[in-house]
Amino acid sequence: MATRLLRTNFIRRSYRLPAFSPVGPPTVTASTAVVPEILSFGQQAPEPPLHHPKPTEQQSHDDLDLSDQARLFSSIPTSDLLRSTAVLHAAAIGPMVDLGTWVMSSKLMDTAVTRGMVLGLVKGTFYDHFCAGENADAAAERVRSVYEATGLKGMLVYGVEHADDAASCDDNMQQFIRTIEAAKSLPTSHFSSVVVKITAICPISLLKRVSDLLRWEYKSPGFKLSWKLKSFPVFSDSSPLYHTNSEPEPLTAEEELELAAAHTRIQEICRKCQESNVPLLIDAEDTILQPAIDYMAYSSAILFNADKDRPIVYNTIQAYLRDAGERLHLAVQNAEKENVPMGFKLVRGAYMSSEASLADSLGCKSPVHDTIQDTHSCYNDCMTFLMEKASNGSGFGVVLATHNADSGRLASRKASDLGIDKQNGKIEFAQLYGMSDALSFGLKRAGFNVSKYMPFGPVETAIPYLLRRAYENRGMMATGAHDRQLMRMELKRRFIAGIA
Repeated sequence: MATRLLRTNFIRRSYRLPAFSPVGPPTVTASTAVVPEILSFGQQAPEPPLHHPKPTEQQSHDDLDLSDQARLFSSIPTSDLLRSTAVLHAAAIGPMVDLGTWVMSSKLMDTAVTRGMVLGLVKGTFYDHFCAGENADAAAERVRSVYEATGLKGMLVYGVEHADDAASCDDNMQQFIRTIEAAKSLPTSHFSSVVVKITAICPISLLKRVSDLLRWEYKSPGFKLSWKLKSFPVFSDSSPLYHTNSEPEPLTAEEELELAAAHTRIQEICRKCQESNVPLLIDAEDTILQPAIDYMAYSSAILFNADKDRPIVYNTIQAYLRDAGERLHLAVQNAEKENVPMGFKLVRGAYMSSEASLADSLGCKSPVHDTIQDTHSCYNDCMTFLMEKASNGSGFGVVLATHNADSGRLASRKASDLGIDKQNGKIEFAQLYGMSDALSFGLKRAGFNVSKYMPFGPVETAIPYLLRRAYENRGMMATGAHDRQLMRMELKRRFIAGIA
């Protein structure tokens, strides 16, 4: 089944194995967090030292102000704030993270007793901080409680990473359908979208084959793919094509049937979203698989984005890729030409190590930008472009998935300059559940729609996702450093106020 395959295959794929550390939880988290983009929304450069604005620096209500921790965390009970602080601090301790990684990869997981003990510890600590529950109904209740406590919306995602056979793909499709039904049961004010990974409903081996064939078609214009559906461009002149150095064999008859079944699965999910008026965000993957994912996302958008005011299908753009801006512009140009509304989720990216390793093994340059600043610049350029498109009355929807405060400030100023209606749903922000709460609360106070990416599923199914979250928080200058500093300040303030 999908759950069993998930753990085994992930642990074996060492190039994607980050660090893991189980520790401390919340119920309504102070680090409310999800995607995926399942996804990482991207790390940021270290924040400058915190300071409170001087009277001459006072910001307007529309500005993004992350300096007043008392105001930012006012809705979070002290007990939840303590638990969230404990989790994020534990995940920043390198040796603890390394120990957790070793345990999850060791033979301890092959013995029922020790496996149960480890998973029980994970569930009561790290899992409860970063995940929304073990099934769709539990996750929907978590979305409800988070919204009622903080005003932050939820993105629901069944937390399976990938599947290797048709039976697992069918099972996962049903889980995604149940996710849509759970989202539909909530008030529309409480949730923003559901998220799906194509790798969970189409075998990875087939996605790689399709990506190879799409790359060869781009390199050899006379090469035709009889099974190809109408889509938008998935490559640009700067796209990495080194994955496919010789002409691939055509899809076999069996593979063509498998691909048709995968299209049926994603179309069934899209149809359910369309009927329920629930936006669907399609997560991104490594460049070895991404062409097939883009192809399926755009072909689905052409079929199901019929509402000219609000798209149903959103694709994900990873700004850490050198070709991200070019591919985004090509997709937008073709969507406008075909008069197809289109939604985009913009992230920084989550597979830097695997991309660099694969490119190096093939003697090629990594498709990822050389510096973090180049990635930030690409993200901000793409963000500005999408906000301008969404503001001019066209049918574009934008989800700015980021943990970077500078991008948040830039977007807040850009929204003001463009006169964007912050509540019309065309532009919203997202952060992972369990991370970057200060930014989430600050953006919410500035008047934006803000969502938390909230994965759910059995503990074992969520392990790959949890491993990535621990990796992102590892080290004192990692993604959670700013939140940890603010939380310590707020806990100290409450302690002093309590004894004064």
